[in-house]
This record gives sequence, C-alpha cells and structure tokens, in this order.
Amino acid sequence: MVIVNIYYKLIKAGAKTIEQVPEIHKAEVQELLDNESATQN
Repeated sequence: MVIVNIYYKLIKAGAKTIEQVPEIHKAEVQELLDNESATQN
C-alpha cells in the first residue's frame, strides 16, 4: 500500500498521471482519487 500512496501523492502534486501508474497499482490509486473527489462534493 505504500507504493500506492506514493503514486497518489505524485499525481496530486502533478508529477505523474494515472496513465503513468503501473497496471498492478492503477486500480488502487484510482480508488483513492475517486474517494477523495467524492468527499469533496
């Protein structure tokens, strides 16, 4: 889960995009992003 959090933080900082996340972690990172946007609405 640590690597997922790193990718999440990199995306939030604008250093990476979801397309740059390896497939093995992409679903988990996307879930974090989705959960964040759901709580902001």
